[in-house]
Amino acid sequence: MQPDPKPRLVASDVDGTLMDNDESISARTKAVVAAVVADGVPFVLATGRPPRWISPVVDGLGYAPLAVCGNGAVLYDANTDRILSARVLDVETLDWVAALALTVLPGAGLAAERVGKSAHDATTPQFVSSPGYEHAWLNPDNTETSSADVLSSPAIKLLIRLPSATSESMRAALAPLVGDRADITYSTNNGLIEVSAHGVTKASGLELVAEHFRLDASHMIAFGDMPNDVPMLTMVGHGVAMKNAHPDALAAANEVTASNHDDGVAQVLERWWG
Repeated sequence: MQPDPKPRLVASDVDGTLMDNDESISARTKAVVAAVVADGVPFVLATGRPPRWISPVVDGLGYAPLAVCGNGAVLYDANTDRILSARVLDVETLDWVAALALTVLPGAGLAAERVGKSAHDATTPQFVSSPGYEHAWLNPDNTETSSADVLSSPAIKLLIRLPSATSESMRAALAPLVGDRADITYSTNNGLIEVSAHGVTKASGLELVAEHFRLDASHMIAFGDMPNDVPMLTMVGHGVAMKNAHPDALAAANEVTASNHDDGVAQVLERWWG
């Protein structure tokens, strides 16, 4: 199932894909990524993570890649710690989507992800949440504020959290009402959906990367495991889903590799860089 010829760019999701279940990057994966980069082939990240959560990945890889962050909303240069571009939800859209969400998902909490000029821009409160917002994962960077304040500034993502529901059911309830005014996806099925500006996906972020490197998407390979990876898996020449992937990602991929805990990314890349 080896795509031919050798990929000219490698893109990988992080959680559930590049990192193992302990949120570490194995020595095997680190070695093959180093071989990819040494061969002059760009290795980029495509993740739902914000830029400020890229540094642990850089530490694990020993390499600071270009990163598509926030499900495609942000292009971040980890090497220079610069936000190269960002597409945001405007305040009017934030307020409109939030009102819909609180109507169809009563009891939901709201949070917003913002960016400044760098990953840790002290002038910009980067993650703000409404009172009582229950995080889906540890987030020590949170600033709790009023719901009005959460919606008061443009954001790369609006996060809607309802721990008693599945993310899939939340999206099914809200997406038909939102229509094409914004895009809704999820990277965990644990009661969290993520809203971005219309047209913002990991695929749209990778399109900017392709322009940067003057490459056609058909020359790219991408790895992912969740519904937010589906646009990316279908746009590239060869999309690879992890064995542990969500059914939507499995259906979208050209190939299924081993799980993230069994070095599935490395197993594929070693065909060329073993």
